[in-house]
Amino acid sequence: MAKKSRPKAAAKKIIKKKVASPKKKTSPAKASGDVFSSLLELLRRTSAELPDDIQKVILEALSREEKNTTAEYALKIIQDNIALAKKKSQPLCQDTGTVLFFISHPANFDQIKFADTARKAIVKATELGYLRQNSVNSVTGKSEPSNLGPGHPTFHFHQHKSANVEVRVMLKGGGCENVGIQYSLPYGPIEAGRDMAGVRKVILDGVVKAQGQGCGPGVLGICIGGDRSSGYLESKEQLLRKLDDTNPDKALHELETDIVASCNRLMIGPMGFGGKTTLLGCKICSQQRVPASFFVSISYMCWAYRRQGIVLGKNGAISKWLY
Repeated sequence: MAKKSRPKAAAKKIIKKKVASPKKKTSPAKASGDVFSSLLELLRRTSAELPDDIQKVILEALSREEKNTTAEYALKIIQDNIALAKKKSQPLCQDTGTVLFFISHPANFDQIKFADTARKAIVKATELGYLRQNSVNSVTGKSEPSNLGPGHPTFHFHQHKSANVEVRVMLKGGGCENVGIQYSLPYGPIEAGRDMAGVRKVILDGVVKAQGQGCGPGVLGICIGGDRSSGYLESKEQLLRKLDDTNPDKALHELETDIVASCNRLMIGPMGFGGKTTLLGCKICSQQRVPASFFVSISYMCWAYRRQGIVLGKNGAISKWLY
């Protein structure tokens, strides 16, 4: 495929992410011995700083692109954006996204109390400029200044056998959310059957349909099977995995590797400008399904891959960062 070309000025206008201006000058919150302060710092860091595993892959992608191309230019702007956001402790993107909490906890954990505290942390984070006023009433169209409302934020609680409380946050931007897609196999338009070959076809079709939208290069989270709701949720939870991990299922690991390589050969490139980097990663899981249904759910995450996690100590302070 021939390389796409576009003047650098146009590329800059389209892809440069503006760092949202907070209402007042911000500085990193100091995590004291309480859950509220820990969650506030978690939200700040998630919004402003990309985890090391993501930065590593972006830098590797930059080194692969040919010099003096629009693809290289796009990735250099992304690199500068990452550094600026961290230095100023301001959001990586003006769209600070939907706030999703994933909490793993032991038995007898007070979910209601935690959710109340998390909502208070979101209100404060919005006030400080860590989050944009990003929640809109779908019926009236009015913005909710506190960032709270039905379904926002969302909480996913999982009981585990460990005594630790692990809290992961994902800030899912609207651009990448818009290009997520769910297929029901068989899928006639590309003759994708109800088998793994059909699964591969629809995943590639989803990337081609996105055509650089969703602020690529991005990462795919995919669930094979399940129902319409469980498949989408599991596909998003795949985005909580580290980019350098290895899928314990050999067949899925091979599919993950193949999808990244195949998509990068499409030369869609960063922001659709052409180039060698269309995907930074792909994470796949599977769920049981009933015989009548065969869904493939695809969640897309933009380069501003905002997810972070903490382990809470007994006093509520942060005892460990997970990414």
